[in-house]
Amino acid sequence: MPLTVEEARCLYTGADSVHDFDHILRVLALAERIGRAEGADLEIVRTATLLHDWGRSEADAAGQDHAALAAQRAREFLTARGAPSAWIEAVVHAIAAHRFRVAPDPATLEAQVLFDADKLDAIGAIGIARAFAYGGAHGQRLWAPLDEVDLARWEANGDDAAHTPVHEFVVKLARIQERLHTSEGRAIARERHRYMEAFYERLTAEVQGLL
Repeated sequence: MPLTVEEARCLYTGADSVHDFDHILRVLALAERIGRAEGADLEIVRTATLLHDWGRSEADAAGQDHAALAAQRAREFLTARGAPSAWIEAVVHAIAAHRFRVAPDPATLEAQVLFDADKLDAIGAIGIARAFAYGGAHGQRLWAPLDEVDLARWEANGDDAAHTPVHEFVVKLARIQERLHTSEGRAIARERHRYMEAFYERLTAEVQGLL
């Protein structure tokens, strides 16, 4: 029996506005679009997408890999529902492989579809909104000159006390389009990337009183 959106919604609690169930729904819409365009198994894509961040808030609080936790939970959940073992493993791999910097790499088309859809939700207009939502929740400034942050240090250690949404664009979001796997995902990323470039250029000009 296919997993429904409402069944999946009940599994998610305690997430912030950046990774709440609205994020799952946005990724699902993208994953279905990309999956159809690329010829992926849409049932694997849908199930993996609905479960890919299950337990994220608990994992983050404990310093665990949220993708590994979600994959473990998905395996147990789908096994209890009587799904075929090979199908379960396809779903589990897609979940385990959706993180940006952590192995395993997505080795199947369905895993690549989920990876791309999840990353696309971090760029474009929604990516900008998420960057500012995260920044506000963590006391970041709205804007700062790029030379105020040691980007090499950020690469090595992650966030920095002076990090802003502008830096998030430069050190991470601007690079996402280079990491995608599918043709459809890359096409979407190019358009979203252009939007972000224009926005951050405009933001800097307004901050400096040029516009």
